[in-house]
Amino acid sequence: MTDARAEAAADPTAAADPTAVADPLRRLVAVMERLRSPGGCPWDAEQTQASLVPYVLEEAYEVAEAVEGGDRAHLREELGDLLLQVVFHARIAQEDPAGPFDVDDVAADLVAKLVRRHPHVFGTAEVADADGVNRQWDAIKREEKQRESVLDGVPLAMGALARAQKVASRAERSGLAAVAPAPAPGGPEAPGDLGARLLALVQEARAAGLDAEGELRRATAAWERELRAAEQG
Repeated sequence: MTDARAEAAADPTAAADPTAVADPLRRLVAVMERLRSPGGCPWDAEQTQASLVPYVLEEAYEVAEAVEGGDRAHLREELGDLLLQVVFHARIAQEDPAGPFDVDDVAADLVAKLVRRHPHVFGTAEVADADGVNRQWDAIKREEKQRESVLDGVPLAMGALARAQKVASRAERSGLAAVAPAPAPGGPEAPGDLGARLLALVQEARAAGLDAEGELRRATAAWERELRAAEQG
């Protein structure tokens, strides 16, 4: 039995009334346990980690929207929704017969990773600035995961614009010549030309210290407001 489940089983308060658990994070775990367990919520009980993927992505985008909108109350709510996804996934993972883990395991692994990858804080390493921290992080991560390339691990499921930024960032931080391919000869109709121009815009944004994904998202939001206003006449 994993730690979170053992605690829940040993705490009669959590079993009888999970909302009465004093610590807010433990209360969340206890509520999720109740929802997922027999006699709980039918919808929660039938979810899988695969079925929850769209919700994880949706909540992450809603956090970004709350940050960019400057709405603190909304941000607090959306961070809670994102936290729910972590706890939900960890609760489902407890049931895996081959490799079970719980939210305590997730937190323990995260703490160990943060300590490992900050040797300038928790060890004797020295770095000059934030760029040095980034390079150190990448080097430690590459060694830990035994990756052959600095570009390994950039998720294929990322949006194309965000992924282009990530590839450019990894290339630059590793010392590679992060120069976007030149537009194809033959004009805008040439195969690959539009993609090359988009890559060039990503590089232009990086050179200006801008987040291309965020800039496009904000520009689209402004355009959407204009379209909505036009709808109203």
